[in-house]
Amino acid sequence: MKKKTFVTLEQLREIDKTIPTPYHLYDEQAIRENARRVNEAFSWNPGFKEYFAVKATPNPTIMRILHEEGCGMDCSSLTELMLCDRVDIRGEDIMFSSNDTPMEDFQLAEKLGAIINLDDITHIQCLLDAIGYIPEKISCRYNPGGNFEISNTIMDTPGEAKYGMTKAQIIQAAKILKERGAKEMGIHAFLASNTTTNDYYPTLARQLFSLAVEIQQDTGMPVTFINLSGGVGIPYRPDQEPADIYKIGEGVHQAYDEVLGHAGMTNVKLCTEMGRFMLGPYGCLVTKAIHEKHTHKEYIGVDACACNLMRPAMYGAYHHITVAGKEDEICDHMYDITGSLCENNDKFAINRMLPRIDRGDFLIIHDTGAHGHAMGYNYNGKLRSAEVLLQPDGTAKLIRRAETPEDYFATLDF
Repeated sequence: MKKKTFVTLEQLREIDKTIPTPYHLYDEQAIRENARRVNEAFSWNPGFKEYFAVKATPNPTIMRILHEEGCGMDCSSLTELMLCDRVDIRGEDIMFSSNDTPMEDFQLAEKLGAIINLDDITHIQCLLDAIGYIPEKISCRYNPGGNFEISNTIMDTPGEAKYGMTKAQIIQAAKILKERGAKEMGIHAFLASNTTTNDYYPTLARQLFSLAVEIQQDTGMPVTFINLSGGVGIPYRPDQEPADIYKIGEGVHQAYDEVLGHAGMTNVKLCTEMGRFMLGPYGCLVTKAIHEKHTHKEYIGVDACACNLMRPAMYGAYHHITVAGKEDEICDHMYDITGSLCENNDKFAINRMLPRIDRGDFLIIHDTGAHGHAMGYNYNGKLRSAEVLLQPDGTAKLIRRAETPEDYFATLDF
């Protein structure tokens, strides 16, 4: 089976005149359309906001595009907060969800007016030590422990995760926060990763909605927003069914009416903080075949490596590959597609059936729009690649230049 590409061979050749491979390429029009689908799927909830997970693709141009489409930003570090500030995204357009949080991170979050999501009950005192008071609007992260199951399939193991508070702790936290001056709170949980089932958000929502009712009834603290976090995944393999954001929205709506509606809590706002679903399919790594090797196996060496996309090396993750201009040719050659790192796991594909690849061919490695460039590194002295935006009119815009050797040397003391 095949995946469709959003860029043609002719466009790649044109880009190649000014921007050498490898680079990450993003489809602006598709990003905007997807953001609009997400907002439409949850439009039944007044005040809904998607907080894009900045860690997935921390690029100012991408952030501005999503902000123009009504999205906020989910930050988890000082530098991500600074990045939001640089692109004029502040206030409640920022959700700050962190763990093991340094004091200066809390301080900048407060300065920018971000909604602060506390990972642990002990962080109440840490926040007090950092900024001197408790904000009137605050959030707490919940971890139910055990296994999180959908349709008798264990999706993740919250009990093994370092994040969040127990049920008893989050109820106690609500009491303390109220005593310390908080007027309203939200709750948040992240229980599964990269799942394409349409049942994840609705199942999680029921847990959080029930918890919200219990917190409000037991403590008197108004729960005014609920963050369903991220975790909605994408189909990396061409035979996988994608998640249907409209069905997901409908499932959450039903749970909302049955749990929160029954309790009279019909003004609770919802938010999400997706990264992979928002950007993953709308980016690709473009690389060029520069070597071929015939030994015990057939190898194609490309000018990208795991430093440009580490998911295959780190997780054994599958990323589909298209040879530009050969989309309709028979996949009758078995290759390992490799980079040049001094590590044998530096392979984008192993025993992959592809059309014949010649030196100079462009290879499009799909679904790198999230957790692609962001996870880059400099092992073997490799330099991080450029990022390029394919604009709606078909032209390409450089939105992050490639690193140079001088960038690599800049922090060294010679």
